[in-house]
Amino acid sequence: MGIFDSIFGKKERIDIQDKKLPWIFLESMEQLDTIKASSEERPQVIFKHSSTCGISSMVLKMFKGSYDPALDCDLYFLTIQTHRDLSNAIADRFGVRHESPQLLVIKNGKVTFHTSHGAIADLDLKDYL
Repeated sequence: MGIFDSIFGKKERIDIQDKKLPWIFLESMEQLDTIKASSEERPQVIFKHSSTCGISSMVLKMFKGSYDPALDCDLYFLTIQTHRDLSNAIADRFGVRHESPQLLVIKNGKVTFHTSHGAIADLDLKDYL
């Protein structure tokens, strides 16, 4: 499986503690209220990650490599296996079908942009903030 691990990433815990990315772990329903309220003043970004999906791991690595730390946004990270209830609540609250990996930009209480899978790796996030 060595070749597949190098292409899709190993199915192990990804180290998201990265000095380049200011991740905020999304772990409670109350944080969804905070995200909605904070989005009135500053864009909020949610990255939904599947810890059991090689594609999600690959996209996460690519996103981490291209993220500009100077961006003016709050960056939330959600592992769907740990908090599927939150993933479902995001879909319900913001009217966006669940996918993973998935990236959502929230401004003024609404999702103004979302994308998933390989399109995350190709996007220039500043264009949507």
